[in-house]
Amino acid sequence: MPWPSLFRATILVALALGGAPATAEEAHSRALYAAHCAVCHGMDRLGGTGPALLPSNLGRLKPEQARAVIAAGREATQMPGFAAALGEAEIDALVAFIYREPETPPAWTVADIEASRRFFLDPATLPDRPVHDADPLNLFVLVEQGDHHASILDGDRLERLARFPTHLAVHGGPKFSPDGRYVHFVSRDGWVLRYDLWSLQRVGEVRAGINARNVAISADGRVLAVANYLPHTLVFLEAETLRPLKVVEVTDRKKSKSSRVSAVYAAPPRHSFVVALKDLAELWEIDWRPDAPSVFEGLVHSHEKGMVEAIPSSRGPFPIRRIDELPEPLDDFVFDPSWRHVVGSSRDGRKLRVVNLDVRRVIAEVPAAGLPHLGAGITFERDGTRLLAFPNLREASLTVVDTRTWQVVKRLETLGPGFFLRSHENSRYAWLDASLGRKRDTVQVVDKETLEIVRTLTPRPGALAAHTEFDRHGRWVLLSVGERDGMVVVYDAATFEEVKRIPADKPSGKYNVGNKIGRSEGTSH
Repeated sequence: MPWPSLFRATILVALALGGAPATAEEAHSRALYAAHCAVCHGMDRLGGTGPALLPSNLGRLKPEQARAVIAAGREATQMPGFAAALGEAEIDALVAFIYREPETPPAWTVADIEASRRFFLDPATLPDRPVHDADPLNLFVLVEQGDHHASILDGDRLERLARFPTHLAVHGGPKFSPDGRYVHFVSRDGWVLRYDLWSLQRVGEVRAGINARNVAISADGRVLAVANYLPHTLVFLEAETLRPLKVVEVTDRKKSKSSRVSAVYAAPPRHSFVVALKDLAELWEIDWRPDAPSVFEGLVHSHEKGMVEAIPSSRGPFPIRRIDELPEPLDDFVFDPSWRHVVGSSRDGRKLRVVNLDVRRVIAEVPAAGLPHLGAGITFERDGTRLLAFPNLREASLTVVDTRTWQVVKRLETLGPGFFLRSHENSRYAWLDASLGRKRDTVQVVDKETLEIVRTLTPRPGALAAHTEFDRHGRWVLLSVGERDGMVVVYDAATFEEVKRIPADKPSGKYNVGNKIGRSEGTSH
């Protein structure tokens, strides 16, 4: 690049990023970014046709991997390789630049959200009944990470009905409208996509943040809630129009410290969302109803006055009731079947905290090891007792807890740390992967009555086996072989015999409509 053009690019990107470069080396890095990257990733690194290039968005991409992508490009994307145009030192400079925090923390305002909102079709033209003859409640949404697509599978015929592009790094599990017609995806870059499962068409999308964790939907299907790492906000959208309803800056009561949002989940019987915060030892419960009272219904416990009383929440739409006397932040959590308790774990994973949402305090602690993955936990009944079971991310075990006494019933040794546990109320068995260990190509079947492993399956030796999901009847189990030349393997849920293989490009999660909206006990919500 000629020096005048390089100098001009340096000035432009310096202005865009909030100031002049501190050193000649930094100036050179900025100029390289402006010349080769900004057109797709944005002058401010917040993303465009390409993803955001900020440290918080690159958490799963190591610098050496980023260096390889810049040099050779990325398959199945529009990312070209620059090895012919840039030397090794220049590529190293770009890597250092994109892993550097910006001088000014980036913001994403209501105006930014509204400006990003777009529709692929006129919602008024959508049909009033499905255009296909598949059971709408036995469809699967399959996320394919290899080329950033999603597929819709017929859960009866075990065939693909449609396939369409998504944004990069869809995360947190798609969420369905209460009638099962619409599904909503969120990507790491904060894009929320609304898709119509009746007409098999993308409806619209909006960018709710710069780095998002997950999305939740209210029980009436009216409101979407998006948890953001960057900026530190919780965003409420009108599901039908994707219009921003409210952006909440996530801070403590004194507004002295802000926090990333770890997760937001819907609690349908409570008419609320429950929110976990990454950097504050708080849980929030937020009423989504249009006429939400400024004081939550019922009585709560006041530590300040040592009594039980009604506690005012924040005013206005989406009032917040804080549980802010936790011993530490909770990274991950799951509801018990009563929806009165949240079982959460911290990043060190040494102890589970059971929080009663009504009295607003920790009521029990459960010893834990191996970093529990509670978001993938399930509950089931055994001998008249409701049990909670979940895999551990750093330990080759499955933990089973009694939800009446909050005591550990069993720690079952497995072939490796696992990520997902799945079952169905019509099945005696739960399926667990070992995808984080050396036996990543196996899946184990656990008898929910005996709490013993009864079968080990290897769908394809050497290939990642992860994430199972039952069809709505509990007849089939679908499992992902998560490779670029991967597949979804279908098993008979009763006999464990293989039924079919459906080719897929690095398939990950599969989500059954009926199980999700019916809140099946064998899957996460």
